[in-house]
Amino acid sequence: MFYELIAAKRDQWFEQSDCPVKDMIAYIEKKGYMRDAQIGAIKTYLFLKIAHENKPLWQLFVEGRFNSLNIDDLELNVTARAFMGVNPAAAALMEYARLRDKNGKQLSPELESFIKTNANKIDYESAFSAIFYNARYSDYIYSLPMGAGKTYLMAAFIYLDLHFAQNEPNNKAFAHNFIIFAPSGLKSSIVPSLKTIERFDPSWIIAEPAASELKKLIKFEILDEPRSQNKNNRAKNPNAQKINSYQPLNDLIGLIAIVNAEKVILDRIDALGVHNDSPEDERDKQANELRNIIGKIPNLAIYIDEVHHAADDDIKLRKVVTQWTKKSGFNSVIGFSGTPYLEKAESATIAERFVIKNTELTNVAYYYPLIDGINNFLKTPRVKRSSNEDSLSIVENGIRDFLDQYKETIYGNQTTAKLAIYCGTIENLEETIYPKAAQIVEEYGLNPAEVILKYHRGNKNYNVTKEAQTEFASLDLPISKKRIILLVQIGKEGWDCRSLSGVILSQKGDCPTNMVLQTACRCLRQVDKNKTETALIWLNKFNEETLNKQLKSQQNTDLNAFETAANKKYIKIINRYSRIDHLRLPPIDFYQLRVKYDTIVIEKAENPKEAIAKSVKGERRESIIETKILGDDRAIDIAIDKEFGDEFADFNRWLYLIAKESFGFITMNALNPYLDTLRAVYNEIVYTKDGRALYSAKYDQGLIRSNIRKAFYDKRDVTTKDEIVPQEARLLKIEKLFSPIETTDVSKYRPDQSIAEKIRKLDDNEIDPLNKKVLKMIEDLEAMGQKVAANALRETNKDIDERHYTYHYLSYFFASALESDFFDKALTIVRNRGLEIYYNGDRELTEFKIACHKQTKKGWQYIGEYTPDFLIIKRKDDKIYKVIIVETKGAIYADKFKDKLDFMRTAFKRKNNEKFKYDRFDFLYLEDSEPIDQRIIKTINAIENF
Repeated sequence: MFYELIAAKRDQWFEQSDCPVKDMIAYIEKKGYMRDAQIGAIKTYLFLKIAHENKPLWQLFVEGRFNSLNIDDLELNVTARAFMGVNPAAAALMEYARLRDKNGKQLSPELESFIKTNANKIDYESAFSAIFYNARYSDYIYSLPMGAGKTYLMAAFIYLDLHFAQNEPNNKAFAHNFIIFAPSGLKSSIVPSLKTIERFDPSWIIAEPAASELKKLIKFEILDEPRSQNKNNRAKNPNAQKINSYQPLNDLIGLIAIVNAEKVILDRIDALGVHNDSPEDERDKQANELRNIIGKIPNLAIYIDEVHHAADDDIKLRKVVTQWTKKSGFNSVIGFSGTPYLEKAESATIAERFVIKNTELTNVAYYYPLIDGINNFLKTPRVKRSSNEDSLSIVENGIRDFLDQYKETIYGNQTTAKLAIYCGTIENLEETIYPKAAQIVEEYGLNPAEVILKYHRGNKNYNVTKEAQTEFASLDLPISKKRIILLVQIGKEGWDCRSLSGVILSQKGDCPTNMVLQTACRCLRQVDKNKTETALIWLNKFNEETLNKQLKSQQNTDLNAFETAANKKYIKIINRYSRIDHLRLPPIDFYQLRVKYDTIVIEKAENPKEAIAKSVKGERRESIIETKILGDDRAIDIAIDKEFGDEFADFNRWLYLIAKESFGFITMNALNPYLDTLRAVYNEIVYTKDGRALYSAKYDQGLIRSNIRKAFYDKRDVTTKDEIVPQEARLLKIEKLFSPIETTDVSKYRPDQSIAEKIRKLDDNEIDPLNKKVLKMIEDLEAMGQKVAANALRETNKDIDERHYTYHYLSYFFASALESDFFDKALTIVRNRGLEIYYNGDRELTEFKIACHKQTKKGWQYIGEYTPDFLIIKRKDDKIYKVIIVETKGAIYADKFKDKLDFMRTAFKRKNNEKFKYDRFDFLYLEDSEPIDQRIIKTINAIENF
């Protein structure tokens, strides 16, 4: 909690009229590119660098730099009062002991008592040194939650240091060069970190032309080469050579090097047999050449991402860093962490008798809580708990919930919302979760092969393809069509996919127990700045309890506070009402196409052997087009002619797949009589590379297995008989209109709540629209000079015109801007034409849905249900006389909607109405590829022609 004392003094410093960086912060805030969490960290950074000369924290507290405690307010004995009056370190430790948490509980009343009775017996410098891990160098941690933009913050710190170093080259408070340690074990995070820093624009924090000049100073190096091919440090280390290329190092400025900790902590002295009597520098160089040369870089700042004091590699890295700090010219260590809290308390002993136990990292200079980021730069989480359901039921409910909420969600960068399901084991993913997910997405009109990604590291039964690796790397690009991501022990830490909008942890073991918080929060990264976005988290009982424990231990909060943090600030209440009776809106009479199917066997499967042999003929593709991702949202197609494929092949496993994919119709015993023929087919569709059999990508392996299964099926024919049946549908299922409801985005509701309430009151005659009586009262008030009261009465009783020809319930929820934009424009069309318009797109609230079919050579084939977006109706004798069905669609969904669209055009266009008896209906399709004004013109033409 030392960061609270630092923040209080920082704010006082910035309030001073002579604060040297007040204008700089004002510039940053005006530019608007940095988040409040980042700006707060920058203010602390500049405060420690400028106001306090980049001194170590232990020294600053010993000097009493952050003291604000009034000693006169304390009950002290004479000795303690006199000692504290002249010893700022004693007052600083006392102020720390008296801090209180958010619930008002004092941090350490025991420490306060100890100081009071032993004020003149404590070695305060030793005490603060122990509290701050005996680090004699500047060692600050900036704690910001995931999604706050820590890598951009690193870049900002770097440019700020270089800016001041340019102005004051001899000021040791400012670093000239920077080494960034990516999280240990996350080698894949190096390149993304570098690209993020490269993308940072220094003009966001520093005015031009200084910003552009600083950009020219920067030199980037990625130190990720293997140490040497023969693993011998006597050979030149290629990473060390990269640093050496900047000789003489004494003049170096602007170097940013990114490396994993493993590159500098591994020590090979014993393996190399270097004599202990060799000079220390030579021994260090032979042990690790890269470590040795980094230690010689002048004015060096070390940035460590994801600091964890207790981790073995972090302890080893700290030892290396401590050795570097003993060399002249070392600047500081800057750590970044998602939380200042420790899983286990750490101890520091004072005066050899009193032990302080800290549950926080003491050297945290700045802390921004996770909860404060929700609906600020993080999405607002909706946590769904399940105590009794089995894992698969949780997955099913979670997928349906996600698709109901986010199926049509496309973010501002044109990426689609995605759901990550962590599956625990590869077998669970492949054999249980994927079939269920595929079934569900098909129900929602999506193609499983197109929208589901299976990604894991593979095992002896299931391999991971290069295509899956490419798809995973491309998830956060507009080219990705994936919506459901199935993962096994991947994507827990270091995975930055902003379009991820949901996570399911349905059982123990879906992720490591100590990483439930990080995994569950993967979906909280914001996509569109300054927009309210939500995320969905589904948990079973075990993961719910684990998340709650980790929120308490790592974020000093709990699951209830986590959920309600957004509710208090952002959740709004929407009251909803039916207006069916007021509008006297009857059900829609229409006709449905009903198709009956009869199956007959036309050929028995009497010769499987011959059919198996033919299953591979004509299926080989000599040239395959592969899409290669180039970055920057670009891709190229490459023709591949040679044999390739990277999935390991096994004959018995192949047979098992053929049987498994038949869902029990074909057994392994049924395949046994044809093993020789099957072996011949198998040999043709595999090839050998480096002694291993691999499936050839020249064949569609799934199609081959399907062809083999067909050999065992009787050939059947289906005859259909269709009929047109009358049907009646309510436009509102009142029993499903729940009220009140909660929302984080009231902008998607029409009309807004104030107008909805006024419409309700007008409907119920609680207020009267302007009539002669009300007009007379207004005139009287104006005559008496009471214009304010007159205007208020006029506004209160003003009629809301559109209530007479729309809003059969209040309020409509529009999932897309395409729908709401059309509705707003269409109101002006129907107003003066004696028409009405009603939104029908909420499939949970309407019964008016069309059973769609596709015309084939053998008759009609059912292809799913369609819920129209809007109905424009004309009445005759108070009954619905004519209806125009209006569908609004994004162009990117046109292909998926094509078959249903064709049916609607066939059934509802008047020229085809003889068969379907829809003489009172017309169908209008509007696509966002056309400007909104053009869509409105088409609507007007449709109305006038009908």
